[in-house]
Amino acid sequence: MPSIAALHPQIVHFVIALLIAGVLFRLVSLTGRFTFTSAAATTLIVAGTLATVVAVISGDQAHGPVERVPGARAAVVEHEEWGVRTRNIFIAITVLELAVLGLTTMKHRFARGATIASAIVGVIGLGVLYEAADHGGELVYGYAGGVGIRTGNPADVHRLLIAGVFHQASQDRQAGYPEASTQLVEATARRFPDHLELQLFAAEWKTDVQKDPAGAIRRLDTLSLGQAEPRLRIRAGLLRANALVAQGNIDGARAVLQTLKNENPTNQQIQQRLDELGR
Repeated sequence: MPSIAALHPQIVHFVIALLIAGVLFRLVSLTGRFTFTSAAATTLIVAGTLATVVAVISGDQAHGPVERVPGARAAVVEHEEWGVRTRNIFIAITVLELAVLGLTTMKHRFARGATIASAIVGVIGLGVLYEAADHGGELVYGYAGGVGIRTGNPADVHRLLIAGVFHQASQDRQAGYPEASTQLVEATARRFPDHLELQLFAAEWKTDVQKDPAGAIRRLDTLSLGQAEPRLRIRAGLLRANALVAQGNIDGARAVLQTLKNENPTNQQIQQRLDELGR
């Protein structure tokens, strides 16, 4: 069977949507007011249950690289266990739904009881589904499970590293460890010299954290901004102005901002910075 590991996030969203809708339709069908909801509930629950089977398969195919991340294995195993429980309970609910369909067609006296049983077990199933989804969210957002490696594109891993450095450096800074945060930022900036936004972030760090505005200006001078998008050129200009202000060169900062203003006359951020310098 071809690997469908990369499709696991999409598949689980279909599982959640189909099963929640199916159980809700089954609950509504108990009122007897909307006759179409009974058949709709069966259709949605059967489709959602089939999706859980595919979700478990795709999760099994995806788990290897994720659980090799130091400290992540227990979270992977827990998510897998809840995923299997979800599949199993909804297979049981599907059997009940098929029984409801058959008994209703025959107008059997047990049809109502089977419908109620399916609704009750369905609500329990949603609780199990919630746990599986909650543990999956914890795995992704708490352990970066699968982040950066889902597509196999090395650029995704690069973005993961940059994001991790950004958050760790910011946390170190807030915790009062500017040297540690600076080491992270500088090492990452050296690793990705062509990453323009990262270099701008490193220049900002020079001024704000290292208190080295001259170093920030030197870094900005090395960047090729001619073909960059306007947003990045504006950011570079604002960073240069901030560095000049930190050096006490207010006139120089005002000149940089005025040039930016001429190029971007409607930009409120530039105007606000000019007004601050004016005051």
